[in-house]
Amino acid sequence: MNEGFQYIDIIFFAMIAAFLVLRLRSVLGRRTGEEQRRPDPFAQSESAQDNVIDLSDRKAVAGRPGDGTLAGGLTQIQLTDPSFSPEGFLIGAKAAFEMILMAYAKGDKAVLKPLLAGEVFQNFSRAIDEREQAEETMETDLVGFKSVEILRAGMDGQDALVTVKFVTEQVNSVRDKSDTVVDGNPNQVEEVTDIWTFRRDTVSNDPNWDLIATQVPEE
Repeated sequence: MNEGFQYIDIIFFAMIAAFLVLRLRSVLGRRTGEEQRRPDPFAQSESAQDNVIDLSDRKAVAGRPGDGTLAGGLTQIQLTDPSFSPEGFLIGAKAAFEMILMAYAKGDKAVLKPLLAGEVFQNFSRAIDEREQAEETMETDLVGFKSVEILRAGMDGQDALVTVKFVTEQVNSVRDKSDTVVDGNPNQVEEVTDIWTFRRDTVSNDPNWDLIATQVPEE
């Protein structure tokens, strides 16, 4: 008789254990392996919805490669590098823009060098040297991005090229050694438009893009 009660107890506790397992799964969820992946700064993220990006990824890939259109150029890059995403690229381009802008204002060549192509780095470096020789300091505050838009894209041999138009709000000023403002206005927010061209060697294992040209559009 006691053996019968022990058998019932075993079944009862097994049912309780199964119930607790189901409850834990519903509360904690199941691991899928995604938790271990490192974030890709050029990949599309949920926070990207808050960014001002004048480009639809669906429209961007609608053209044929080599047809001379922006969509065709983007498709050409995607055929060469399937991991390329126009929207994801723009998120990374915004981060690069801010990093380069602030490093230039601070005169930080160490930060600038790996982000800029050789000739562009020389131009930035020369401007920093001239500023230091004049004993001037630059103050820059990137208030925000009004828009970020891809203007041109395509392949040049094995190099992917993307030209981006940045419209930002900035506060810029330059002070001399006596702390007198000699250029700009530290109390005024101005709209600034820059056109930058980025390049990446698609054959290289290096996923980074470098800045190969800068342009300020004519008024």
